[in-house]
Amino acid sequence: MHKNTEIVDVEIGTSWKKILNDEFEKDYFKNLMSFVTNEYQNHQCFPKMSTLFKAFELTPFDKVKVVILGQDPYHNDDQADGLAFSVPESSTIPPSLKNIFKEIASDLEVKTALHGNLENWASQGVLLLNAVLSVRAHQAGSHKNKGWELFTNQVIQVLSEEREDLIFMLWGGFAKKKVKLIDSEKHLILESGHPSPLSANRGYWFGNKHFSQANTDLIGRNQQPISW
Repeated sequence: MHKNTEIVDVEIGTSWKKILNDEFEKDYFKNLMSFVTNEYQNHQCFPKMSTLFKAFELTPFDKVKVVILGQDPYHNDDQADGLAFSVPESSTIPPSLKNIFKEIASDLEVKTALHGNLENWASQGVLLLNAVLSVRAHQAGSHKNKGWELFTNQVIQVLSEEREDLIFMLWGGFAKKKVKLIDSEKHLILESGHPSPLSANRGYWFGNKHFSQANTDLIGRNQQPISW
């Protein structure tokens, strides 16, 4: 039994706190925080509790340019770091992220990083958002349907409503369902298959050119492109 005494602290950054303040007062969110606290106290969970809201801390609300949606944090040791698809520099690059890097290399004709830490993207305005922000070790999907999805759906919706000209990258069936939360009149929505080997090897991922499309869109609006 994994036992610690940590209590979830919603360290989410000032800009997000202001935008999502009402959400934190809702019963579902309070219940979610109780559930998560209990899970972390009694089981090994990922990512570290202190990095649960890292995506928000590294990418303030008014700095978001691109939103990339993931589903669930990595559930194996030394992988989940609080950012969707990202892993610590010391970890092996997971298969989906390898395929993301392959597409970037082909699309932009650049060399990609030798590690899987995506903090550099986050600091440039790429919100790397998982739908569910925590998981019990070695049990994929173990924190689904506990309230995280209500919270992250609200994040997507508030970005769609309050911001303009964002780029949403929706990869795979799960992410594509979020399209109903996004105003396509105001934002660029890029959809493709998931970068996981199963989907990518069937031809649903490679060649989507999402990274060049995103940068072309940003440059067209006199914004700094992302250094992928």
